[in-house]
Amino acid sequence: MDKNAIKKFAVWARTELIARVSLKGVEYGITEDNIDDANADSVGGKVLTADEKKQRQALIAEINDKGYKQVIEEVAYTWFNRFSALRFMEVNGYLPSHVRVFTDEENNFKPQIITEAIHLDLDGLNMEKVYELKDAEKTEELYKYLLTVQCNALNKILPGMFQKIADYTELLLPDNLLREGSVIQQMIELIPEDDWKDAVQIIGWLYQYYNLELKNQVFSRPKGKKIEKEDIPAATQLFTPDWIVRYMVENSLGRLWLEGHSDVKEQFLPTEEEQSAYTTGNRDQEDNKWHYYLEEAEQEPEVQTQLAEIRKEYASLTPDQLKVIDPCSGSGHILAYMFDVLMKIYESYGYTTREAVASIVENNLYGLDIDDRAAQLAYFAVMMKARQYDRRFFNRKDDNGNIKVLQPHVYAIVESGHTDKNGKKHKNYDEYMLEYFCNGDEKLKNAMYSIISELYDAKEYGSIVIVTPQDWTALYSRFAEIKNDIHLYNKKAWNKLLLLVQVAEALAQKYDVVVTNPPYMSVSNGGEKLVKYVHYEEGKADLFAVFIQRCLQMAKIQGEAALITQHAWMFLGSFEKLRTYLSRYNITSMAHLGARAFEEISGEVV
Repeated sequence: MDKNAIKKFAVWARTELIARVSLKGVEYGITEDNIDDANADSVGGKVLTADEKKQRQALIAEINDKGYKQVIEEVAYTWFNRFSALRFMEVNGYLPSHVRVFTDEENNFKPQIITEAIHLDLDGLNMEKVYELKDAEKTEELYKYLLTVQCNALNKILPGMFQKIADYTELLLPDNLLREGSVIQQMIELIPEDDWKDAVQIIGWLYQYYNLELKNQVFSRPKGKKIEKEDIPAATQLFTPDWIVRYMVENSLGRLWLEGHSDVKEQFLPTEEEQSAYTTGNRDQEDNKWHYYLEEAEQEPEVQTQLAEIRKEYASLTPDQLKVIDPCSGSGHILAYMFDVLMKIYESYGYTTREAVASIVENNLYGLDIDDRAAQLAYFAVMMKARQYDRRFFNRKDDNGNIKVLQPHVYAIVESGHTDKNGKKHKNYDEYMLEYFCNGDEKLKNAMYSIISELYDAKEYGSIVIVTPQDWTALYSRFAEIKNDIHLYNKKAWNKLLLLVQVAEALAQKYDVVVTNPPYMSVSNGGEKLVKYVHYEEGKADLFAVFIQRCLQMAKIQGEAALITQHAWMFLGSFEKLRTYLSRYNITSMAHLGARAFEEISGEVV
C-alpha cells in the first residue's frame, strides 16, 4: 500500500474540499463574516427553488448552532467519506447497480454512471431530468445529479454512511467535479486501484492523514489553551498497526473462546510449520490462523482450579451470546478483525456463512466513537466485512419483498443537549415529542429522562459516560409500536430518540470482551467539563488510564479487556493508585513494545 500517495491525497483533499464547499456557501450568500437573510427568496440575483431555500435555512440554523468553520469542516469530510466509500465499492464490485461512479472498466477517469445514465436503475432517479440534462449537454450538472441520487439510493442498505442528503450537504456539493485536478480525479490518479481492495487499511490511513493538519494545529495551540471537544478526535486518533490488533483480539476474544472450547484449537492455531512460514514473511493469503495467540503459561494447582471453573462458564457460551465492543473504534480496524475472529468461531460451531454474518451484525459486535466521522467509517468497515463474507448481504429482503439489510451496533456518541461557551443550554430533543413517545407510560418517561440526563454533553466525555441500565426491551417495543404512525412527532422521535437509546444501551451493558486503542491525552488538557466529569480516581491523570478502568468496568466479571496504552502507568508515581487498582485483576499477557511500534510516533511509549 502506497501510504505516501494516500497521505499526499488526503492532506490536499481536506484543504481543497473546504475551499470548494466554502465557495458554494458564497454562492448562497453565506460566508464566515456575513449571512444574507435566511428567508430570502433569491441570493445574488439567483432565484432559489423551494428545495434550495429549505436547504439554505437548515444550513444557516446549523451554523448558528455550531459555528461556520465547524459546519464547513463537517460538510467537507462528509463528502470525503462518501467519495472514499463509493471508490472502495466500485473497485470491489459492491455497488448494487454494478455501474462505476468515478471511472470506466479500465479505471480511466470517465465515470461509467454518465455513459450508462439512460440505462440506470436507481431508486429516486428522474429519467426525464436525465434526458433533459443530456440533451442540453449539461454534463457536469448531470453528474452531480447522478452522484446525489446514487448516494441517496445507497441509504437503503448503508444508512450509517449515506444518510439522505436532500439537505444543506447536497447544497454544498462542490462544482467542477469532472475537471482535471478535481478531488475525484486526484483520488483516482494518486492512489493505485489495488490499494482500494483492503477496506480497513485504506479507510484507516485516509482518516488519519485527512486529520493530520488539524492534529498539528491542535498541538501547536498556545500554551495553556485547552483542547476543545471538537478537536479531541484529531488530537487523539492513531491508526493501530495490524499485528497489534491481531495480538489484542486473539488474546482476548480468541482466548475466551478457546478456553471453553479447546476441542477446536487445531482449527484456529497454526502448526509449527505454518507459524515459521508466517514469521519469515512467507505468508499464504488464505491463512487465517491466529498467529499472535499465546498459550496459557503453566499455573500453580490453586490457580488451575480457579481457571477450570472459569472454563466451565466459557464452555456454556454459544457464538450468538458473545458480546464484544470497541468503545473508541476510530475507523473500525479492531471491529473488522473481531468480525474475522467471530466468523471462525461461528464456522467451527457449524453455522453457515450467511447465518454467521447475520448473527455477528445483529448480536455480537458493538462500536462507539466520540467522532461522527470515525463512527461512519467504522460502520462502513463492518458493513464491507459483512459483504465480503456474504455476497448477497445487501440484497436481503423482508417478508414483503422490500430491501432490509441488517445494521450493526456501531454508533457515534450522541448527546441529548449541550452547553455552549456562554453557559447556555441547548436541548437536542422536544418535550412534546418526548410526551408523544412515552404515551403516558411513567416507566418509559423515567427511562427516557434518565438517558437524557446522562447523555447531556456526552460529546465532551465519549465512552467514559456512565449510563444506568434500563428496560431496553420496553423502549424498543415502543419504537416498534410507532413505526407506521403518522403522528406529527413520529419522524422526530425516530431521528432523535432512537439513537439516544441505542447509544445508551451500548454504554450501559456488559461485554464478554472489550478491545480498544484509547485516546492518549492528559485530562488536564481537556475542557473544564471533562476535567470535572472524570470520576475514575485512580486513572484520572490521562485518558488512556481512565479508559483502562472504564474498559474493565464494561467487561463482565469473567470477561476480557485488551488495550494498547502508554507505558507510563507501569512506573510513574502519578499512576501508583492505578497499579494498586489493577492488582484486583489478572493480566493474562502483556507486550512492552520497543521504539517505532507505531510508524507515526517516535520513542518507546506504548
